[in-house]
Amino acid sequence: MDLTAFFQLLDATLRLATPLLLACLAGLFSERAGIFDIGLEGKMLVAAFLAAAVAAVTGNVWLGLLMGIGGSLVLSGLHGLASITFRGNQLISGVAINFLAAGITVVAAQAWFAQGGRTPQLGAGSRFAEIQLPGFAALRDIPLLGPLLADVVSGHTILVYVALLAVPVSWWVLFRTRFGLRLRAVGENPAAVDTAGVSVIRLRFAAVAIAGLLCGLAGAHLSTAEPAAGFIRDMTAGRGFIALAALIFAKWRPWGALGACLLFGFLQALSLRPATIEAVIGLRVQTQFLDALPYILTVVILAGFVGRAIPPRAGGEPYVKER
Repeated sequence: MDLTAFFQLLDATLRLATPLLLACLAGLFSERAGIFDIGLEGKMLVAAFLAAAVAAVTGNVWLGLLMGIGGSLVLSGLHGLASITFRGNQLISGVAINFLAAGITVVAAQAWFAQGGRTPQLGAGSRFAEIQLPGFAALRDIPLLGPLLADVVSGHTILVYVALLAVPVSWWVLFRTRFGLRLRAVGENPAAVDTAGVSVIRLRFAAVAIAGLLCGLAGAHLSTAEPAAGFIRDMTAGRGFIALAALIFAKWRPWGALGACLLFGFLQALSLRPATIEAVIGLRVQTQFLDALPYILTVVILAGFVGRAIPPRAGGEPYVKER
């Protein structure tokens, strides 16, 4: 395979893995605190719509990003209210959020823009621009390493770099801070945390809020940082569920989440470049099969064929304080 084509494939992998990684880390914080979040898909979808809609109207992509995060946080608050305060079924709450988001985004988009449930295409000033990292272009002539740095690492939007930075930050917060220790303890044994005088409800709401923030970033990336910037109906296309599969594959660890999401991103990148596979194996592969690969892998992971993954012990269980 041509090295240029290979580097283009890696470049697309990073870009396509970004929303998956952000959503996967969102699920990581939520589930580590004992709150299962099936509603990642819905929060990403609402964030994608609000980010694109506000950016299209105001011409300010940063304002769109803030509104997208705000919309995701509102849905996270609803999920927390239903599953933490009222001790409802967490899975049903997440599914309800997905249905709500799928309907309200199309209705609102049609009411505001009258373009069949989509927003206008975002222009250069209304979307995130690619960032050329300083000094990387000068390294292009170095064999292998130069093109890797100049064409793969450099040239992405700020949200890609935020997602990559979120991995070590998440690891440090969860495994090197008191807050992270308590958060993980809430997902394993909330009664012990409560006995120590720490509020289980407050910690779980904090985890849900972090998940909302990360889902907001993921959704905003889809609509304001992709080449075809703008919102279209159901544009998340199951990425929230793929992120959950990646989280199980990663066994609820940040660095594992990075590897799993890069794998899914690589499969999605392959589906956009069938000619690359044909050049490598000498056979023509159906585009429909390549499109289905990430979802096939999701089913395989959820079916348990990649090894046993043990979730937090108190996951999915509402906490009732003993009197």
